[in-house]
Amino acid sequence: MDILEIVIRILAGCGAFLLGFKVLSDNMEKIAGNGLKQLFNKTSDKRMVNVGMGMVTTAVVQSSSITTVMVVGFVNAGIMTLYQATAIIMGANIGTTITAQIAALQAFDIDLIFMAMLFLGVFIELFAKKDRIKSVGLALAGLGLVFVGLGLMSDPMASLKTNPAVTDFLSSVNNPILLLFVGVGLTAIIQSSSAVTTIVISMASAGLIIGGGGNSALFIILGSNIGTCVTALISSIGTSVNARRASIIHLLFNVIGSVIFAVILLCWRNFSEVTLERWFSSPSTQIAMFHTIFNVTCTLLFLPFAKGLVFLATKLVLDKKMEEEKDASDFVYMDKRFLSTPSVAIGQLKKETFRMADMAMDSLRLAFTAFIQRDTEVLDKVTENNETVAKLGGKISEYLVQVSAGGSTLSDERQVNALHNTIGDISRVAELADNFTKYTKKEVKENLVFSEGINAKLEEMHTLLHKQYELVKKIVVNGEISLTAQSDELEEDIDGMRRELVAEHITRLAQGKCRPENNTVFINLVCNLERVGDHLNFIAHNGDN
Repeated sequence: MDILEIVIRILAGCGAFLLGFKVLSDNMEKIAGNGLKQLFNKTSDKRMVNVGMGMVTTAVVQSSSITTVMVVGFVNAGIMTLYQATAIIMGANIGTTITAQIAALQAFDIDLIFMAMLFLGVFIELFAKKDRIKSVGLALAGLGLVFVGLGLMSDPMASLKTNPAVTDFLSSVNNPILLLFVGVGLTAIIQSSSAVTTIVISMASAGLIIGGGGNSALFIILGSNIGTCVTALISSIGTSVNARRASIIHLLFNVIGSVIFAVILLCWRNFSEVTLERWFSSPSTQIAMFHTIFNVTCTLLFLPFAKGLVFLATKLVLDKKMEEEKDASDFVYMDKRFLSTPSVAIGQLKKETFRMADMAMDSLRLAFTAFIQRDTEVLDKVTENNETVAKLGGKISEYLVQVSAGGSTLSDERQVNALHNTIGDISRVAELADNFTKYTKKEVKENLVFSEGINAKLEEMHTLLHKQYELVKKIVVNGEISLTAQSDELEEDIDGMRRELVAEHITRLAQGKCRPENNTVFINLVCNLERVGDHLNFIAHNGDN
């Protein structure tokens, strides 16, 4: 086998590995779905809880970069504090080591079992009907493809160890600092420390010795942990000060940890021989375990000093000037970085949608109160509110389209469609509030006077609408589907009040107790209130899927 063929085979194996890694990651994320969303909704100030959350999330999505980028997004949106983000980032570094442990399994002659998963996974995906089962199949296929890639790389790598030119070259690259920077550079290019670690594991499994053995290969592993910070640093460009600080904390954690371990390895020349080789017989397992030991040790070492890392980050990334005040139509909960994880993005867009709904209901309250109090001065505020509602609705719709285009599951797509419908219903509530401003202007201009006690009944109807809205919000945002029946009952009560008020009004007209010129304004006002209840009920039933 000549050098060119060997290189092509190694590159093909690397390509198959990276593709399998991506398929596995994407489908594990889909399988986790709502679990990931719920996990990120449970951040707390308890460090170990956040470490566990970062570890589990990264183990599921198979990428610390994805987890860290999401964390930067949460910090940028102001949902997560730097202190919380620090612990999650540490946990993510532990979670990412599972990939190396999987790759090291090739040392135990079980790679054929994993390769068989490729066929099994594809078979499941082809014949399964449920979207979740298809994702399970693709995840198995991805795992199988990872081992196919490793197998493709191992044979040509094994043949390289008989090539004197290659072995001499690898032996000559023995400068620890150079090897460290090789790890940094390769990871920055590939944007995956797991991929670089796996390549080093495959070389060790094939008998290729880097830098003459000893601790040499471990310096590349240390460098890969620094290189993985590049993705988060790039992601933080153009974000808030705190989001940039979160990416710096990620960098500090890995750089300081790598420097400490590099010093230990430089001083303890036979570290690998005394510890790893004594504990683990396989070279590939030794490297995988070092990767895990490094990240677990750094987390245990730095976790008590999480506030110190936050303090250091605030000193490195200074607040040059106050953050620009956000426009009300700007996102509060959503960040474009969540788009890589549809289930999380949908959860955040749902919160943004109900922030939009809060504004629409505020417009309704302002417009209704203005009508009761015959106040035309606040009507401009209603118009301003409604313009913000329209802008925010447009932005949410754009992001929903991007979520759909990003390969969301059938379950995610149902939620996306429900949110599209919800945005339409919220927009109609804002438009109905705008109608009230017209009735107020006519009421004041024509000096319309309504019968005694009518305003009190209208206020009762308006109060029921806001009570219904609070139920709808719990149904959709908190998933309290059991409250849907109560929402339906309130909607029926509101319909009943509309029928009662219109019937009483017609009776008063017939008895001459009500002025005919009031008719259009009163009937439209009551019907508009009833239509708000209809739209709220539509939203409740959009959210019950």
